[in-house]
Amino acid sequence: MIVPLSVGPGTLESTMTEDLSPAERYAAARRRAAEQATALASFREMYDFGLDPFQIEACQALEAGKGVLVAAPTGSGKTIVGEFAVHLALRQGKKCFYTTPIKALSNQKYADLCRRYGTAKVGLLTGDNSVNSDAPVVVMTTEVLRNMLYAGSQTLLGLGYVVMDEVHYLSDRFRGAVWEEVIIHLPESVTLVSLSATVSNAEEFGDWLDTVRGDTEVIVSEHRPVPLFQHVLAGRRMYDLFEEGEGHKKAVNLDLVRLARMEATRPSYQDRRRGRAMREADRERERRQRSRVWTPGRPEVIERLDSEGLLPAITFIFSRAACEAAVQQCLYAGLRLNDEEAREQVRALVEERTAHIASEDLHVLGYYEWLEGLERGIAAHHAGMLPTFKEVVEELFVRGLVKAVFATETLALGINMPARSVVLEKLVKWNGEQHADITPGEYTQLTGRAGRRGIDVEGHAVVLWQRGMSPEHLAGLAGTRTYPLRSSFKPSYNMAVNLVEQFGRHRSRELLETSFAQFQADKSVVGISRQVQRNEEGLAGYKASMTCHLGDFEEYARLRRELKDRETELARQGVAQRRAEATVALERLKPGDVIHVPTGKYAGLALVLDPGLPAGRSNGHRGFDHHDGPRPLVLTAERQVKRLATMDFPVPVEPLDRMRIPKSFNPRSPQSRRDLASALRTKAGHIPPERARKKRSQAADDREIARLRTALRAHPCHGCDEREDHARWAERYHRLLRDTSQLERRIEGRTNTIARTFDRIVALLTELDYLRGDEVTEHGRRLARLYGELDLLASECLRERVWEGLSPAELAACASALVYEARVGDDAMAPKLPSGKGKAALGEMVRIWGRLDALEEDFRISQTEGVGQREPDLGFAWAAYMWASGKGLDEVLREAEMPAGDFVRWCKQLIDVLGQISAAAPTEDSTVAKAARKAVDQLLRGVVAYSSVG
Repeated sequence: MIVPLSVGPGTLESTMTEDLSPAERYAAARRRAAEQATALASFREMYDFGLDPFQIEACQALEAGKGVLVAAPTGSGKTIVGEFAVHLALRQGKKCFYTTPIKALSNQKYADLCRRYGTAKVGLLTGDNSVNSDAPVVVMTTEVLRNMLYAGSQTLLGLGYVVMDEVHYLSDRFRGAVWEEVIIHLPESVTLVSLSATVSNAEEFGDWLDTVRGDTEVIVSEHRPVPLFQHVLAGRRMYDLFEEGEGHKKAVNLDLVRLARMEATRPSYQDRRRGRAMREADRERERRQRSRVWTPGRPEVIERLDSEGLLPAITFIFSRAACEAAVQQCLYAGLRLNDEEAREQVRALVEERTAHIASEDLHVLGYYEWLEGLERGIAAHHAGMLPTFKEVVEELFVRGLVKAVFATETLALGINMPARSVVLEKLVKWNGEQHADITPGEYTQLTGRAGRRGIDVEGHAVVLWQRGMSPEHLAGLAGTRTYPLRSSFKPSYNMAVNLVEQFGRHRSRELLETSFAQFQADKSVVGISRQVQRNEEGLAGYKASMTCHLGDFEEYARLRRELKDRETELARQGVAQRRAEATVALERLKPGDVIHVPTGKYAGLALVLDPGLPAGRSNGHRGFDHHDGPRPLVLTAERQVKRLATMDFPVPVEPLDRMRIPKSFNPRSPQSRRDLASALRTKAGHIPPERARKKRSQAADDREIARLRTALRAHPCHGCDEREDHARWAERYHRLLRDTSQLERRIEGRTNTIARTFDRIVALLTELDYLRGDEVTEHGRRLARLYGELDLLASECLRERVWEGLSPAELAACASALVYEARVGDDAMAPKLPSGKGKAALGEMVRIWGRLDALEEDFRISQTEGVGQREPDLGFAWAAYMWASGKGLDEVLREAEMPAGDFVRWCKQLIDVLGQISAAAPTEDSTVAKAARKAVDQLLRGVVAYSSVG
C-alpha cells in the first residue's frame, strides 16, 4: 500500500484527519513526519511533477535496502528509479555507477546528471571517453564495468549502487553475456537497480536476481502514461486498427478485414502474366479498389500526418539507404515543415555544433544536403551517420525543430527521442540472415516512442498498408506483450582466464552455473524430469504385465524385435536394389522406345519422347532437375504427353518395340498427339506387358534371420499360451523405454551446459599453456587483458611476435581485423591490403586463426553456439592503414566505400583494441606497445577525434 508522502492544508486528507480521534491524529502525524524524513521525500522535491505508483514502490524498496527490477513500457519514466539510486548514493557518501548498453545513451545520461548534480560530481567512461572517472557518480557502458571487475580496479572501492539501464539487452546474442558477467561478479555489498522494457518473464528474471544478488523486488508496470492508438494508412484513408467491442474488448476493425479480403481476391500481376483471363466485371472491380487502396509514398505520409496534427513523427525504415532516400524524396516533393524563424534556429544550432569540423570534411560528409533537410524539418537517423550529425538530429527533434525523422530500429534503443506518432513502413526486417517478421517485442519497442509525456494527450502508431497484409496478424503484434528475456550468456577465453585467476577452476565453474542461462535451462528441465518420472512408473507397470512364468519374456521380446528389425532392413535393401535397377533401365531408354508403364496414374502403353536425362533440351522440352533420377517424357495411348517420375517404375522397364517419331510432331498439338497415339496402339497394342519375375527373398537365405528364428523357437516363452498378450505389453514397454531415453538425453544436454562449455575452453587453454591447473601463466595474464571476439587470436599474435617491427599504420591495419565485421556476405570482392610487412602479418594472422579453428574443432568448441574465434575480417585494413598514415577523409571514405558513421565507429573500436594490445604487449624487447600507442594517436584525428561529449 502506498501512502501519500506529503499532505498540505485544505486537502481531502487533512479534512479527513479532523474526524479522527486524538490518538489517530497523533499516529498520522508521526507517520507523515517519518515520511518527510526519508530520502524519497527530498528526492521528490527535485521534480516538478508527481511520481507514478510504480516509481514510488521501486524507490521505497531501494531505500529499504533491497535490489529492484523495474519492467515498464518505453517512455514510462523508469529511469527516475535509477536517478533515485544516484540520489541515495550521494546522500550516503557512496558511489553509484550508471551503466548503459551504448555510448549515445551514456552521453545522454551523463548530460542529464550533470545538469542536476553538477559536473564535479558526475563522470563518464565509455572506452573512448574518460571524464572525471573518480567522481562519486560515473556513467559508463556495461563493458567498461565488466573490465573493471576483472581487473580489480580501485575505482570499485566505495561502490554502493549500480544502475543497469536497458537490462533486457542481455538477450543480445553478441553482447548480452556482459550484463550477466557484471550481475554475477559485482560485490555482494552493491545494490543492483535493473531497468528493463516490458518483458513477459520479469518474475523469472527477478527470481534469478534474487538467487544471485539477494533480496530483489520485482516491480512490473504495464501502464503507458500516454495512451497509444493504432492505425493503418491505406490510400487516402486512415483506419483504426481496433474498434471497441462489447465490454470494451478490442476487436479488429471490420473495414480493415474486408479490405484485406478484397485485396486477396484481386488477381496479381503475375496471375495476369500467366494468361488468366479477367472478366470485364473483375476489371471494373479492380479499378475501383485501386482508386481507394495503395501504399502511400513517404512525402504523402508526412503531409497526411501534418494535416492531422500528428507530427513530430518517426518513420522506421529497416535500411540506412532507404532512410537517406526518404529524406531526398521529401526534399524533391518540396516538403517544408519549418517556417523562416525555425529555419534560422536550426541553422544557428547546426553551425554551433559543427564548428569544430574542418570545412573540407563537411563537403565529404554531405553536410549541405543534410543541412537543407534539417532546415525544412526533415532528417535521417541511422548508425551510418557521423555521431555529431546524429546528436544534432536528436537535439533538434526534441526541441521540435525537426518534425519528421526517418530512422532504422537502432533509434528505438533507449535514446530519449519521443514523438507524437511512429510510422512503420513494413512489418518485415532483415535480421542479418534473412527477411523475417518483426516480433511482438520489437513492435512494442518501436511503437513505444509514440506519445510524449507531459506534451501529448495520446500517441499514435501508424502502419502503412502493404498488399498481403493481415489485420489479424498486426493486431496480434499490437496486442501481445510476449517479449521474453532469453539469456545469451556463453563463456569466452578471456572470461575463463579471469575467473580462474580470481577464483580457481572449481569455484569458477560454480559461478558460471549461477548464470541466468543455466537458471533458464535448469528450469526448462523440470517439466521434462516430471515426464521421465511418470514414464518410469509406466515402465514398471508394463514390465509386471509382460512377466511370463516360463522364462525371461524381456529377452524373448528382444529376440522378436531383432528379427523384425533384420527383416525390415532386408526389405529396405531389396526396395533400394529394385529402384536402382529401375533407374539403370530408365537411363537406357531412347526416344521412340515403346514401353509399358507398370503403375501410377498413367499406367499402360506409352511412347518415349524424351528419356529425361540431364542432357538439356529434347524435342522442344526443357530439361528438369534430375536429382531423383531420369524423368522420361512420354505419350500415352490415351493421347496425353506427361513427364513421369522414377516412382512410376518400381520395377525395371524394358522396351517392347520401337517406332519412329515424326519430325513434325508437336506435343502441344492435339491432332499430332492423336495421330501418334493411334500409331502407337496399332504398332504395339497387341503386345502383352512382360510380367516381372518374382525374385527369391533375401530373407530366405539370410543366416542372421535363420539364427534368430532358431533362438526364438528354442526359448521357453515361445510355448506360453499367453505369448501374444505378453508380446503386446512388451512392445508398449519398448516404445516407452525409447521415449524415456530421448527425454533423458534432452535433460543431459540442458543441465550443466555452461559448465561443460567452460571445461572445454579450460582444456584448450591448458593445451596452449595459458592455464596450468588453477595457475594462470604469463600468456594467460596477457589474455586476461584482451577483450573481444578474437581475444585468443590477439593473444597468440602477441605470443608469436607477429606484429613485431610493424609501423603504427601497419599495426592499425592488422588490429582492425580483430574488430571489423563486414555487413555484406561472403561473395564480396577480396579486400585491398597494405603491401610489405603489413600484408605478411595479416596473412600470418589468418594462418594462426586456421590453427586455432582446427584446435577448437578438436575440443568441440563451436562457433555456432556463440563460442570460439570467427575468421578475422580484413575488410577494414586498408581504410585503417590509410587513415593512420594521414590520408584525407575524402580519399579514405572513397576507397573504403563506407559511410562516415561506420568509419568513425570502426576507428573507435580499433582504438579501443589497440589500447588493449598496448597494455597486454610485453614491455621488454618488443616494439608492439609503442607502435600501438602511436597508432592510437595517429587514428585519433579529424572526424574520429571529435568528442561526442560537451
